[in-house]
Amino acid sequence: MTLMTENRLIRLEVDLEEAGTRLDTFIARLVPEFSRARVQQLIKFEENVLINGRSSKNSYRLKEGDEVFIQVPKAKPLELPAENIPLDIRYEDKDMLVVDKPAGMLTHPTSIEREHTLVNALLYHCNGNLSGINGIMRPGILHRLDRETSGLLMIAKNDFAHRFLSEQIKTRTAKRYYLAVVQGIIKDNSGTIDMPIDRHPSQRHKMAVLEGGKPAITHWKVLERFKKNTFIEVSLQTGRTHQIRVHFSYINHPITGDPVYGGKISRINLKGQALQAYKLSFPKPSTKEIVTVEIQPDEDIRKLLNILSAG
Repeated sequence: MTLMTENRLIRLEVDLEEAGTRLDTFIARLVPEFSRARVQQLIKFEENVLINGRSSKNSYRLKEGDEVFIQVPKAKPLELPAENIPLDIRYEDKDMLVVDKPAGMLTHPTSIEREHTLVNALLYHCNGNLSGINGIMRPGILHRLDRETSGLLMIAKNDFAHRFLSEQIKTRTAKRYYLAVVQGIIKDNSGTIDMPIDRHPSQRHKMAVLEGGKPAITHWKVLERFKKNTFIEVSLQTGRTHQIRVHFSYINHPITGDPVYGGKISRINLKGQALQAYKLSFPKPSTKEIVTVEIQPDEDIRKLLNILSAG
């Protein structure tokens, strides 16, 4: 496989090891600045991806020697409203910022919900100056948090920062840590869950551990045990949709307050699941200086911990 980029025309050549891989999977793996959804959009709707000079489908299985050309389109004007929504900014420089997203807020708009998201607030704060790599619906977005998960998100203000930080996430130079309260008592002090994840075969709004799914690796350690719950720190080696929620449900310790994956509770009214992205460590795009941003447990998790401590 060879990779060459010039004037935002990317050429990929398929070697024997990559033969048989789906086209969208191949591009998403080798060009980390694009999300899988963005790759599929480029292939299906914008026709900016050609194989041996011809358009193809996301599901195309690559052959040895295939040449894949990706014409990266210029960012289009974003037809989304900029909204003056207060942001809890924990770090900012000329290339990026780190925002503490509250539970209940969507990270980016959808085809149905186009207002009151983090992106709408970012457009106002940054005066529209965000990276365009992930498409017009996800400007600046490097990684995401579920609506009901609170915590820290890195945002890129320009394409240089987006490409740099995406590579740091891929190589785990940028590290992401979470706090969670799970159901039940975890006996071991630390561990790793290494189980593949894919879309649930019948409940399409959910993900599941499935043979043949995408590799997914979650590391954890116990911070405190209670009568019927465990407080843990989690770090991600991969970043699959709903990864933490799916993995802990799979080992019969669902996230407290997460009814989708079996963690429903009635003792306390949580705004979302008891899961928070509480620490980020990353190199600054301009200087490579390591920056660490850490926040305290949010109000819901503190309230839950107090109730659990009281027995």
